[in-house]
Amino acid sequence: MVKVALPDGKVLEANDGITISQLAGQIGPRLAAAALVAKINGQIVDLSQVIKDDISLQIITNKDPEGLEIMRHSCAHVMAEAICSLWPRAELVYGPSVKDGFYYDIDLDEPIRPEDFPRIEQKMAEIIKADKPFIRRELSRSEALLHVGGNKYKVDNIARAVGEVISFYSHGDGFEDLCRGPHVPSTGKIGAFKLMSVAGAYWHGDATQKMLQRVYGTCWPNQKALDDYLNMLEEAKKRDHRVIGKQLDLFSFHDEGPGFAFFHPKGMIIWNEVISFWKSMHNKYDYQEIKTPIILNEQLWHRSGHWDNYKENMYFTEVDGVKYAIKPMNCPGGCLVYKSTQHSYRDLPLRICELGLVHRHEASGVMHGLVRVRQFTQDDAHIYCLPEQIESEIIGVANLIFEMYGAFGFKDYHIELSTKPEKHIGSDEIWELATNTLRAALDHKQLKYQINEGDGAFYGPKIDFHVADAIGRTWQLGTIQLDFSMPERFELTYTDKDNTEKRPVMIHRVILGSLERFIGILIEHYGGAMPLWLSPEQVRILTISEKTNEYAINLAGMLKTAGIRHSLDNSDEKIGAKIARAHGEKLPFMLVVGPQEAQSRSVNVRFRGSKDTKTVKFDEFLAAIRQKIASRTDVLSF
Repeated sequence: MVKVALPDGKVLEANDGITISQLAGQIGPRLAAAALVAKINGQIVDLSQVIKDDISLQIITNKDPEGLEIMRHSCAHVMAEAICSLWPRAELVYGPSVKDGFYYDIDLDEPIRPEDFPRIEQKMAEIIKADKPFIRRELSRSEALLHVGGNKYKVDNIARAVGEVISFYSHGDGFEDLCRGPHVPSTGKIGAFKLMSVAGAYWHGDATQKMLQRVYGTCWPNQKALDDYLNMLEEAKKRDHRVIGKQLDLFSFHDEGPGFAFFHPKGMIIWNEVISFWKSMHNKYDYQEIKTPIILNEQLWHRSGHWDNYKENMYFTEVDGVKYAIKPMNCPGGCLVYKSTQHSYRDLPLRICELGLVHRHEASGVMHGLVRVRQFTQDDAHIYCLPEQIESEIIGVANLIFEMYGAFGFKDYHIELSTKPEKHIGSDEIWELATNTLRAALDHKQLKYQINEGDGAFYGPKIDFHVADAIGRTWQLGTIQLDFSMPERFELTYTDKDNTEKRPVMIHRVILGSLERFIGILIEHYGGAMPLWLSPEQVRILTISEKTNEYAINLAGMLKTAGIRHSLDNSDEKIGAKIARAHGEKLPFMLVVGPQEAQSRSVNVRFRGSKDTKTVKFDEFLAAIRQKIASRTDVLSF
């Protein structure tokens, strides 16, 4: 008999040799019907796995992120079979799941086009309806090499595989592919799917190799979830910040500086408002602002560890025969500022913030408007503190993050704790201490979070904050990283109570991340209809006829004195055209003025996105809008 510990704390006893699928049936028929894969002692395996020892067990369904990922990978295999049946000369390379879907790289001289998708999908539907079981076969490395018969792609994949056992998966009619697995029990467990696009992709990303065809698809538990996803994509197209940025004249990109954003006057208003708010909040939370150089001696980056762990993302230059690097991060400069002054334990915690301009080399194929650029401003801060201050400082950062996100209209978020990556600096003991400290701070604040194994920074574990936008997409923004290594590398010290020199703990943190990226996210979150306090133009005065031009000019002067961003449209166009243009430019308020309004010293207020109007005294409007801007309220009504 073996003992099986379940997530709810119950322990079941089962016969040796029982499969997970059989055990799921004993737990409950509904669970067995929904089961896709299982997690044994934290490792995801097929339901056909035989239980031989005492284990902890979690049954995974399509409601779990891991289950949906496995379903998508299984759908990729179904797509591969469909393509191979339609194009027998196709050679499969590999087909992983990715965010929201999957792809397969295929070597085929004949192009696969979007117009081919319906017949591929029809074949996939037939395979899924047949409900063919996924069957795993394990071979030794030498047997696997013989089995693939010299297929260069499979030989290469086997060479890269870890361990001596190589697995293959089939699902009927002779289709089989090299695969680590696991998979859903049968093709009938795959939900609703759709092929999305096809693109070129070099083998291993090497431009010297043959161009492959990469066919992308998406897969969801049911048709409603798929429809919701497709609708979200359509809405995302409407909100594309690159399109809106051009329409509203906020920013541009040019071939003379690929990956470098050019902000226009209206875009700079948003930029400056974000920075002004950022500075006021950091002043409230007792930060001190610094500024460090963009170019620093190459030796600094050897010392910080970036040379060994981040060199491929950096730019380099030479001045007077000395090698320099353009900074990809602000932390080494912050360490030099700390080191320039002697510190006592009484000085700590020391919170130092910087809006630092950084440069990182991004491949041309991954750059995407403002959200993926080569030059950006990072809203960095580094907190130097005593070990016993770590928890309270992390809680303080979390409070600052939540307050700032709320002001920008982000209410929905989730948190991830990322642990030690394969490429890292510092001992395992230091990493364990740092990770446990972050975990304790999250637990103390009673924040829900998930573990993201192996995704920490090279110098320390981190807490990442992901926010959901207006259409449900999530964006990683804030990060808190705990670092015991960099203070050691830079020999940072403080004088403790016993008069001895000790190392401070260094906390790296960003809240908005890249300001360029954050503004791109804001534009998409609001669809370009920015909150009143961020809008480049907050009010436009629209005249009905030239008879009210003098009154309109007088109102514009009062708005300017009050610091309200405004414009005056006293052109000869009809008022309907003026109103339509103002709505198209997503302006928060339009003030229509005619002879009646001029006589009564009032304005007819129109609101963005609404046909409603209201006539109020101008002084009343001015007082109300000033209050709304000061409180960052975006309710466009009176």
